[in-house]
Amino acid sequence: MTYERTSIPDLADEYVLGLMEAADAVEIEAAMERDAELRAAVAASRERFLPLDATVEPVVAGANLWQKIEASLPLHTDTANPVENASANDNSRNGWRVAAISAIAASVILAVGLVYSLTRSVDPLVVAVLINEAGDVQAVVEDFGNEDARIRLLADFDVPADKTIQVWTLPSREMGPVSLGLVDGVNGAHLGGAELPKPRESQLYEITLEQTGGSPTGRPTGPILAKGFAKRSR
Repeated sequence: MTYERTSIPDLADEYVLGLMEAADAVEIEAAMERDAELRAAVAASRERFLPLDATVEPVVAGANLWQKIEASLPLHTDTANPVENASANDNSRNGWRVAAISAIAASVILAVGLVYSLTRSVDPLVVAVLINEAGDVQAVVEDFGNEDARIRLLADFDVPADKTIQVWTLPSREMGPVSLGLVDGVNGAHLGGAELPKPRESQLYEITLEQTGGSPTGRPTGPILAKGFAKRSR
């Protein structure tokens, strides 16, 4: 596939959103191996659309919507010879019609999801920069409240096959440390922990190395990889 350098961001968005033809997507994947700019653009698109992927629930089209979509499609019938037309153009009446309905439905669902994602507030209530014992920045946690948080790993962690990274916060001394979830990927994750009080200034966040599946005690048991205190989003 040939493409202009200026079109790389648009190509990356189309690839990440799944709007490309399968053959084009395969070519993009091959091109990413040799094109660092394209690879970086795809990574940036994935990061940008991550909230949409993680927070938007699938929307099922109701029977009324399907009926309206079907009624709006042309029938392509020949009133002079309906039987002959039906056999000669059967795929227009069936296969193409089904494909058109599916494409329209997919567009409707995507539009609903995008509108929901873009209109809801996505500003975190607090942000915590997590550092290790040497003072190096290792991760950033954004806590949105309402059981919704996100962590971005900014360093490479050596995680054995039987271990996992777990994210914790300390809402209060009385409540004790509470798990926000596990990090499965190498870049970060959306976290959906227990219902907690609204995050506050100077609230502690940390990541530890725990056994696969998380701490068996519900409290941190492994070594602390990084920690930091929250600051309110300005």
